[in-house]
Amino acid sequence: MAGAGVSSPGASKTPLRSPSSALPLLGAERWEGRALSGSSPCPPTGQWLLASSAWREGPHSLHLLVTTGALGLVLGHPFDTVKVRLQTQNTYRGIVDCMVKTYRHESLLGFFKGMSFPIASIAVVNSVLFGVYSNTLLVLTATSHQERRAQPPSYTHVFIAGCTGGFLQAYCLAPFDLIKVRLQNQTEPRAQPGSPPPQYRGPVHCAASIFQEEGPRGLFRGAWALTLRDTPTLGIYFATYEWLCRQSTPDGQNPSSATVLVAGGFAGITSWVTATPLDVIKSRMQMAGLKQREYQGMLDCMVSSARQEGLGVFFRGLTINSARAFPVNAVTFLSYEYLLHSWG
Repeated sequence: MAGAGVSSPGASKTPLRSPSSALPLLGAERWEGRALSGSSPCPPTGQWLLASSAWREGPHSLHLLVTTGALGLVLGHPFDTVKVRLQTQNTYRGIVDCMVKTYRHESLLGFFKGMSFPIASIAVVNSVLFGVYSNTLLVLTATSHQERRAQPPSYTHVFIAGCTGGFLQAYCLAPFDLIKVRLQNQTEPRAQPGSPPPQYRGPVHCAASIFQEEGPRGLFRGAWALTLRDTPTLGIYFATYEWLCRQSTPDGQNPSSATVLVAGGFAGITSWVTATPLDVIKSRMQMAGLKQREYQGMLDCMVSSARQEGLGVFFRGLTINSARAFPVNAVTFLSYEYLLHSWG
């Protein structure tokens, strides 16, 4: 489920750029509640700690945010493809079987289907999430960032701000996520002479086809499940991250790089545990009407899935999501630090 913070606006010398700091990213800005995740339940792309700083620092930090976010997406997308296929198809016996069959039938490129739209939309999606989160926290606490250094917000405020950001992010993310899932479920190998073409030739053709065949509402198929997944999950994520950092850091000190990575990783795992059941429902509703039955709504999807495949179906993809969260978070932070010191 889901970067690093930077310095407060207007500071001439920021702790972010101090080469002596182990993890200056979080420095005095830690209590903004930013967090790091493997992917978006939810945090669809994993750049939560980076985003609100980019809003304050301008184009340079936004460039860092997008670059680091894109790197996290590239590293995490193959895992996401396997997760989506396990949730929506019954042809695989497990994670390894899905990976082997995808590689044999589609080559390595099969793991990266549907990746272009998430990369293209990362700046917009993250900007919405972190902008709304940061401003909601500002309204709730009535304190500036500098004041929050000494007076960190309550977990309730962090949770509410995270939920607010998650709700509005999900609305913006829905069409992009739908297209990603549809493309990830195309199991055809690369086009060969004489072979039938896949249903969708790319993200733009996919969007146009859905609009033409299913109408404007078709682009928001599964949007309510996505909203119900992300709204509480992002609140839980931010609150968990804050709690872990505060528990591991003495008062008046900044968290170490190890603390931040461990806290972000475990917060990501926690968020995916809560998000996975609705993530399964979301993915199945997004594929409804194509290779599987049309559902009458979320409740119908839940009941039908449970009757046919048992309650365990609601946790498909949890293992691979949890395994993805930690390394993606670590790479995100390391990449951000490297880029920051290289360009700073």
